Amino acid sequence: MSTDLMVGIAELKAAVRNVPNFPKPGIQFKDITPVLGDARLFASLVRHLTSGFKRGDVDAVVGIDARGFIFGAAAAMELNTAFVPIRKKGKLPYETYEQSYDLEYGSSTIAVHTDAVKPGSRIILIDDLLATGGTAAAAVVLLKRLGAEVLDVVFFIELAFLNGREKLPGVPVRSLITY
Repeated sequence: MSTDLMVGIAELKAAVRNVPNFPKPGIQFKDITPVLGDARLFASLVRHLTSGFKRGDVDAVVGIDARGFIFGAAAAMELNTAFVPIRKKGKLPYETYEQSYDLEYGSSTIAVHTDAVKPGSRIILIDDLLATGGTAAAAVVLLKRLGAEVLDVVFFIELAFLNGREKLPGVPVRSLITY
């Protein structure tokens, strides 16, 4: 696909739909489905997420369950490399490493296969949204446990007022859109 079809960040931001009071009162949900539903926007988003990297620079793209799978798999195809899913606990069929993290109310656990990447693998971690940073920080811990080199942690959207970036010291963090 030609890069002349690539749209700017402002056009991507304009396509993100704001849904007030979802999933509960006071929350302004950032709905990315209009971007996914437009092939030109989606292709451009994937190119922005992978900018700075070319085929051969990365051994795998890692996506976090569930929307990170959408962007991560597409980014892996763009870079002609492997895709690795990080899933919620109990969803992967083989031996896993697990990492728990705190949520606003309670905790959660994510997992990755113990053989998902080889030590020294160059990784890009991709997810749709950086909020409080707990999930992404847990994913980075898992990747480092596997011996991976995390080259970049990339988000489509960052809610900067929640300070999630602070939970990701020592790894490069990039967000395309910040609110």
